[in-house]
Amino acid sequence: MVIDGSDVLRAVTAYLDVYPGDAVSLSVPVQLLAEGAGCTSRFDLPMHVTVGALLVRGGAEVLLVDHRAYGILLQPGGHLEPADATLLDAAVRELVEETGVDPAGIVAASPLPVYVEYGQVPARPAKGEPEHFHLDVGYVFVTSSADVGRVQESEVRGAAWYPLAEAEQLVGRRIARAASALA
Repeated sequence: MVIDGSDVLRAVTAYLDVYPGDAVSLSVPVQLLAEGAGCTSRFDLPMHVTVGALLVRGGAEVLLVDHRAYGILLQPGGHLEPADATLLDAAVRELVEETGVDPAGIVAASPLPVYVEYGQVPARPAKGEPEHFHLDVGYVFVTSSADVGRVQESEVRGAAWYPLAEAEQLVGRRIARAASALA
């Protein structure tokens, strides 16, 4: 099974059922998805889907990466790949690739996204990418004991655990959403 736009639209619709206050900020991507616009390849323009993974350990801290391309702390995540069967699977793959955590020690807190964000991405001429938009679909995972392994140095400079309150200051409201999804 390959992820397509209808899978993404279902995930975003399910998300909006839980977080209807985000409907206005997601109206453009929802319209593009409803019109059948391609969105699962990093070469789909003007928008394509990315996934994020918020891994919470012990209910008290979250794993963040120092993103090489953007130079900021973020949750692990990235573009979809043709072998990804679901958005949730893609989020796990990105989490494991970027941080080296053992996937056996993580569990999805919910099959529904905890955040969906639509934002503009600057052009990256070195990668042949014009300015475009990402529709980032994020999931929460929990662990009691996972730790950072070998990081994907081509994508991240490092990965570390941050207390939830500090991570929220650094990354924003998606951290609070992760904490509330655990309640």
